[in-house]
Amino acid sequence: MSNVNTKNNVRTIAVTGMLSAVAVVLMYLEIPIPIMPGFIKFDFSDLPALLGAYALGPVAGIIICLIKNVVHLAASQSMLVGELSNFILGSVFVFTAGIVYKKKKSKIGALLGGLCGAMAMGVFSVFSNYLIVYPVYYKLAMPEVVILSLYQAIIPSMKSIMQCLICFNLPFTIVKGLIDVGISMLIYKPLSPLLKGKH
Repeated sequence: MSNVNTKNNVRTIAVTGMLSAVAVVLMYLEIPIPIMPGFIKFDFSDLPALLGAYALGPVAGIIICLIKNVVHLAASQSMLVGELSNFILGSVFVFTAGIVYKKKKSKIGALLGGLCGAMAMGVFSVFSNYLIVYPVYYKLAMPEVVILSLYQAIIPSMKSIMQCLICFNLPFTIVKGLIDVGISMLIYKPLSPLLKGKH
């Protein structure tokens, strides 16, 4: 039994490391979004963490989110704020998805978990950005008035950061999560033997 547990632990560590490495690479492949301020970019780095949450459990998903952001700190252009936000929101996303899937291990369970995770991440992004991430960004990078002006350059009628977060960040974050969910639904089954160590 101990040999089986040891083998499983080694496999879990190996798969977590592999997915973390893929997540790091994907985190560098940022895509600017024309309808978002320049400091907000799209990447697929939450996808490996989502796969890890499905295959190894929600905690593994969070660990992958942590590793990719710690590694990315070396190349941070956001005064560490981008990594903080990415870790917080990615953790909410994969933990929620992983918990739901753990209770209902089926394709429907994975889809439902991913949808719940994307929605939770979107809603949480409004509050985490408003209360934690943006206040840190104000002190380390850009004053609040400058950030607001970046949103106003896209939609001049924006009056406050909270309004910007609801109108821009909320839908953007949900859509970002849904794209990851869609891709995961296509590739999880073929990758499942590798991720779970089954042949």
